[in-house]
Amino acid sequence: MLQDVSSIALFAVLLLNQVTINLAQIKQLETIVGNAGICQWQDTEAFWQQQIDTAVSPGTKVDSIVYPNTQAELAAVIAWAGQNGYAVLPCGGGSKLDWGGLVKLDSNLRLMAVNTSRLNRLIEHAVGDLTVTAEAGMKFGDLQQVLAAAGQFLPIDPAYPQQATLGGIVATADAGSLRHRYRGVRDLLLGMTFVRSDGKIATAGGRVVKNVAGYDLMKLFTGAYGTLGIISQVTFRVYPLPVASETVLLTGAPGALTQATQILLSSALTPTAVDLLSPDLVAKLGLGKGLGLIVRFQSIPESVKQQSARLRSVGEKLGLQGASWGENDDHQLWQTLPETIWNHTQDSPIICKVGVRPSEAVKVMDELPIQDAVIHAGSGLGIWRWESATAETLLQIRRVCEAKAGFLTVLAAPPALKQQLDVWGYTGSAIDLMRRIKQQFDQENILNPHRFLNGI
Repeated sequence: MLQDVSSIALFAVLLLNQVTINLAQIKQLETIVGNAGICQWQDTEAFWQQQIDTAVSPGTKVDSIVYPNTQAELAAVIAWAGQNGYAVLPCGGGSKLDWGGLVKLDSNLRLMAVNTSRLNRLIEHAVGDLTVTAEAGMKFGDLQQVLAAAGQFLPIDPAYPQQATLGGIVATADAGSLRHRYRGVRDLLLGMTFVRSDGKIATAGGRVVKNVAGYDLMKLFTGAYGTLGIISQVTFRVYPLPVASETVLLTGAPGALTQATQILLSSALTPTAVDLLSPDLVAKLGLGKGLGLIVRFQSIPESVKQQSARLRSVGEKLGLQGASWGENDDHQLWQTLPETIWNHTQDSPIICKVGVRPSEAVKVMDELPIQDAVIHAGSGLGIWRWESATAETLLQIRRVCEAKAGFLTVLAAPPALKQQLDVWGYTGSAIDLMRRIKQQFDQENILNPHRFLNGI
């Protein structure tokens, strides 16, 4: 009996000490971000609890969400985390927290989320230089409004544009269909400020279009999913808004669509987007039946009309059905298309990023059991979506993509499904190099631990 009482007393002392440690740690954090900058997990709103639960391994607990107000506060929070045995789950708008691998904790660490949404200031818009600098927590949609007032835009069409932050877009390399004309996120990124795992602030690149040669940290951080450092500020090159826009859709036999795609890509035409759409997606958008090739032209009115007419003529000669949308209808179509792919009205859809050899894209989409799917015809990259699928089905489709010199990465899926397979599926020779880079930037493995390729 005395032994039981002693055990209970010892447990009570340990529990009291733990509570005391937590309270002391909270006080330390409050000196950095203030009382309003800390939200304990039990007080966190349902949206964030749900989003974070999809980003971590089942059973992994998050102590709190911390909201720094400045880049200096962000640096101090990361330094504090490293000193107090905390791993960090970076987040911004929360729109892509369920992408990639599940965060797992090493045995000696606890987990806190660090939210950059209050780092949302516009630093500089150099209209004449076609560059813009903003903090990483600024939402993409808000930045586009600022740029549009000056007749400019950032040529990226990411998932969830109204919720996505600039830092999250860079961290996930989320470019979209405009990649065909303007290339990827890393090609538009001119400069970046980030917080290292030790809490030091570092800068790469600059605010001008031309930079001196050297080690390109912007390219290294783009698509690293926050595993090397937390992005706090970015500088992008921007472009003038196009004067006119028109979209052409061709539907019909796979062989004819392959020919039309090859003719288009080898021609002098200059589309801003060239996408292949799955039959299910074509039907869901109310655009007809069968596979579709959707092409957007943006330039001066005369050029847009001439290029659209030439593509429709190619389609007619190949026996394809053609349709076109101009101005307002064109804008609405390109807003509806990504919304349909990324729609989250269903519980936990399975969304994958894929790549295949561009010449094989039509054949792959015609033969594989995919539902809503887009492939950017020029690069062979795309997004495929299922409302439900087994791990074995995804692995079979991955093998087909790999046979076409491609890949399949699971972005979003229920955690239980992600635990049944390697979501990244990369087995190339760069793994050892990536591990060394991770070790160099984050020696204690506190930034998004085990979320990246091969558990990096």
